[in-house]
Amino acid sequence: MWPELRLWQSLRLPETRECRNVNFKSAIAAGALFMSALLPAQARPVIAVVGENYATELIDFVIPYGILTQSGAADVIAVGTRPGAVRMRPALRIEPQTTLQSFDERYPNGADYVVVPAMMFENRAAQSVLVDWLRAQGAKGATMVSICDGALLVAEAGLFNGHRATGHWATQSKRERAFPDTQWLRNTSYVIDGKAISSAGVTAAIPLSLALVEAIAGTDTAERVAREIGVSNWSPQHDSEQFHVGVSTYALAIRNRLSKQREINIPVAAGVNEISLALAADAWSRTFRSRAMTLASAGGAVLTKNGLTLLPDRISDAKPADESIALDALPADVLDQTLADIGRRYGPSTATFVATQIEYSRVTPRATAQGTR
Repeated sequence: MWPELRLWQSLRLPETRECRNVNFKSAIAAGALFMSALLPAQARPVIAVVGENYATELIDFVIPYGILTQSGAADVIAVGTRPGAVRMRPALRIEPQTTLQSFDERYPNGADYVVVPAMMFENRAAQSVLVDWLRAQGAKGATMVSICDGALLVAEAGLFNGHRATGHWATQSKRERAFPDTQWLRNTSYVIDGKAISSAGVTAAIPLSLALVEAIAGTDTAERVAREIGVSNWSPQHDSEQFHVGVSTYALAIRNRLSKQREINIPVAAGVNEISLALAADAWSRTFRSRAMTLASAGGAVLTKNGLTLLPDRISDAKPADESIALDALPADVLDQTLADIGRRYGPSTATFVATQIEYSRVTPRATAQGTR
């Protein structure tokens, strides 16, 4: 039984829209957003994508920001917990556009949506600051959108109590033990339950972000953004049980960590596609054999395609890295190409190791300029 079936049946939406090739489950999921009273309080939605300066998961943060901003349907703001750069995990540094305090001053009524990636904190006090802020945003009416293990933070704030939700496959048992008042679903890339929205691990941010675009701006806009990033399907259909680790996985991780470490050079300049950059840098840096480094032709920050401020690791006259890669394909293709390159370089087991970490399996064809979902 599909996890969301009872919700979809309760909506009683038509199974077709004229003669267009529309994924029915995705259409119903988008309808659920509307039916769950998720329309923004402001005429133009305000979406806060929040990151902890100490460490925030790269894909979790950048993909929702990039996709939602690229839609043009909302005011999307990159928020840091405090002034200064946000260190992305496992690679990159980004300068946020504002802080929690400044965001509250600018938007006293709160955000319409708060996107919560997986984060790491220097200490418990720092984590409490973020959790308290999430709780306050929820009290003002914001819809919480957790990505991956951002679900742990939203649940700690009490905002998933009595709701259905999901998260990274590896923390399923942890979530069930720590937050028994939430129904934690498996085998779905995202869950929409009123103002509690959540995604599975890491790359599930892609279909969830497109579902949000569809809910806010309509199917045509979502299809346009999907084509631009090379995605053909944003259904919640997902098999999380295919991902697991065993003794051989740990042995591989140790062997890779003890191997010679390579630096993968990614040239960046103004207008770089932050979605492609995040997917490539994250994947290469999870091999345990390489680390992605951004290289700019001059000193200073680089403004990405959708307005993130990237702080490059190096300038062009610095010592070159071992390898250089280009980001000249659609973002989804960049990820597939990166995994293929990792497989050729370090073996298929390492490519599978990376895909398992980011909860990624590609089973659908690319979108084209003519095709949709």
